[in-house]
Amino acid sequence: MTNYFTDIQFSEKQWFWLFLILPIMIVWYILRRKKSEGEINYSSFTFLKGINSSLKAKLRHVLFVFRLISIAVLIFALARPQSRSSYKNSKTEGIDIMLSVDVSLSMLAKDFKPNRLEIAKEVITEFIDARPNDRIGLVLFGGEAFTQCPLTTDHKVLKNMFPQIKAGILDQGTAIGLGLATAVARIKDSKAKSKVIILISDGVNNVGEVSPLTAGELAKTYGIRVYCIGIGSRGKALQPVAMYAQGEYEYDYVDVDIDEKTMGEISNVTGGKYFRATNKNSLYDTYAEIDKMEKSIISEKNFTNKSEHFLPFALLAAILLLLEFILRYTFFRITP
Repeated sequence: MTNYFTDIQFSEKQWFWLFLILPIMIVWYILRRKKSEGEINYSSFTFLKGINSSLKAKLRHVLFVFRLISIAVLIFALARPQSRSSYKNSKTEGIDIMLSVDVSLSMLAKDFKPNRLEIAKEVITEFIDARPNDRIGLVLFGGEAFTQCPLTTDHKVLKNMFPQIKAGILDQGTAIGLGLATAVARIKDSKAKSKVIILISDGVNNVGEVSPLTAGELAKTYGIRVYCIGIGSRGKALQPVAMYAQGEYEYDYVDVDIDEKTMGEISNVTGGKYFRATNKNSLYDTYAEIDKMEKSIISEKNFTNKSEHFLPFALLAAILLLLEFILRYTFFRITP
């Protein structure tokens, strides 16, 4: 009960001025009682000694007390009691991260089970879950690039997009420079002290109007660290080499060719780090490195719906008034 009252605030406090009526009513009641009392002159009251007052006489002021309490409770109801702390400003530590993921057909290579793209999505999902305070966005690239999700703290929305991410949904080719430049465009205006791009690719830049090194210099200009991950085993891997009309692929063993030199230069020039991911643990190493980075303060405003609590007060006032009415015309009824 104590916690209930400490969590209540009143949105219409001007109604509390009506409490000034209560002392006026008390004074009026006292004066009225005195005027209504009759006087009889007797030479002696000796014969009245030992006579006790009746229960009705002792409780004659209860009706007035009920009326005072009902008016007071009604005033509380008019003042509209509501839940406290409907709005809350909070500050959390985090960084801004753009994920840039290669979705070219080679990401279907089976050196990762079931394939490179599915493992990348799985590890990225776990990474997102481990960083609830960060704003995270997603860019996809193949022969072209587009923003799948801008920076957001609503990680549920971001993760809900992952099942729709398929290899080969964009034009064929690997536009690493364009994928990185698109991510830079999405994060460059961020106010966070730490801005990070994680770029995952399994190939060599072979299309696109922006070279990877140019995109890396652009990231450096805006103070963005780029962590590049070359995903794929060493040697040969079973990859799609042809696609049938039914959407099925023909696989063959192909040399794994990743431009580690270029991705390493991009990472170095921006203050990031290059990783070669030949298994899941390589991806986790990248995220462990990001955890060590400086974090910035992100301000968030959360809100909840206000709850009205006037009804209990209104019901109590109605009950007291009804009780007064019943007692006045039953137990305290005055007969001529």
